[in-house]
Amino acid sequence: MTFFSRRPDTEHLKRVPLLSALFLAGFLLIQSFAANAALVRVKDIADFEGVRTNQLIGYGLVVGLHGTGDKLTNVLFTRETLISMLNRLGVNIRDREIQLQTHDVAAVMVTADLPAFSHGGGRIDVTVSATGDATDLTGGTLLVTPLMAADGEIYAVAQGSLATNAFSARGAAASIVHNIPTNGHIANGAVVEREVPVDLANRKQMHLSLRNPDFTTAGRIAQAINSSVGNIARVMDPRTISLDLTLKDSIPALSRIGDLLVEPDTLAKVVVDDASGTIVIGNDVRISTVAIAQGNLTIQVTETPIVSQPGPMSNGTTTVAPRTNINVNNGNNAKLGILRNGPALSDLVSGLNALGVGPRDMISILQAIKADGALQADLEVR
Repeated sequence: MTFFSRRPDTEHLKRVPLLSALFLAGFLLIQSFAANAALVRVKDIADFEGVRTNQLIGYGLVVGLHGTGDKLTNVLFTRETLISMLNRLGVNIRDREIQLQTHDVAAVMVTADLPAFSHGGGRIDVTVSATGDATDLTGGTLLVTPLMAADGEIYAVAQGSLATNAFSARGAAASIVHNIPTNGHIANGAVVEREVPVDLANRKQMHLSLRNPDFTTAGRIAQAINSSVGNIARVMDPRTISLDLTLKDSIPALSRIGDLLVEPDTLAKVVVDDASGTIVIGNDVRISTVAIAQGNLTIQVTETPIVSQPGPMSNGTTTVAPRTNINVNNGNNAKLGILRNGPALSDLVSGLNALGVGPRDMISILQAIKADGALQADLEVR
């Protein structure tokens, strides 16, 4: 008798562990994405002490305008500034009876932000705004303008051609203006002359300042720092975290702290803008179960006059007979709706939308709910 042996098929047995491993890896990856969905870096929600920008301001002249500058007979400071500048350049017209009539010059205020760690010779952007009765700064050139900080020292000097990204057109009976032609921008228009010294390498004590103060967020940041960098963080108040860098190299430690991931906590708040009808509702806002009825009184008056003409070959005159239609809607069709306590933001929004009212009426409803005590959040009206 002959026995035949069949080699077992083990290929599918090899694929089973591989598929299981891939499935497990994909599941863990999805779980990781879900867990890190709300995580942000520390440097995106907090600022390091001493690392800040400084505001600069200056006063100067823009020349080369096409008849859209200040009227020197009306704006005296533009006239005096122009005369003083010409005197410094060797053109003395102050003692002469000369009536300046140019409309190609405008007095402007120049502003800029000096970033932290800016060094001499670097360039920064500047914004130029008209201060007189100039109507358009397009095509103008800003003359040398020193930019000073709050201490009165000059930190940068600005000069260059303006870009306004605006245009205006005017006809006999209509005009159009796009953007603001009296406000311009010069990219890299100022040269840094003096830097603001910031010595972080030798700092042994530093404070971390939260942009949105919160005890929970501050505690999470301190816990993340102590677990990753060392026991150097201590919460001082809802905004401030003290860092002890005595035994640490400051720059590498601050770099690691800035890249740490934490989950910030937010206050339950509803922000409404009555002027624009904008409503912003935070994720943690909750509303207790309330019943709401909302109705408006609407009165519509429509004038539809009737023209009465005389018959043919008659001596009658054409007359206009008035006809007025008045419709009144007192909101009798409005029904009482129940807004139930929603466990999530989506449920809350769905409940508010079910009332079938517009954003401006929604603002009044939210204010009434807050007055009733059913809105478990802070209501901020702007």
